[in-house]
Amino acid sequence: MTDIRGVLRDPADASSLISVVPLDTAPALISDGVITGGMIPKVECCIDAIQRGVQKVFIIDGRVKHAILIECLTDEGVGTMFTH
Repeated sequence: MTDIRGVLRDPADASSLISVVPLDTAPALISDGVITGGMIPKVECCIDAIQRGVQKVFIIDGRVKHAILIECLTDEGVGTMFTH
C-alpha cells in the first residue's frame, strides 16, 4: 500500500495508471524513467516476490476506501498488478 494509485506511465497524470506489469517488462520501466524515486524500491520488492514464487503482487492506493477488498474481489482492481 502506498499513497498513489500504482505505477503511472506519467507521474503528472493520475489517469495514466498501468494496471498490469508483467515481470519481464518491469526493469525496462525503471531504466526508461517511467518508474522513479520512491517507487523503485517498491517495484524491486514486487519483482523479488514474483521471482521467489509469488503469483501476483499488487501496489495499491491506501487512500482509497476498501482498496484491498476492491483489489481482491473485483476484476478491474484499483492499482498495479505484477505478474510472472
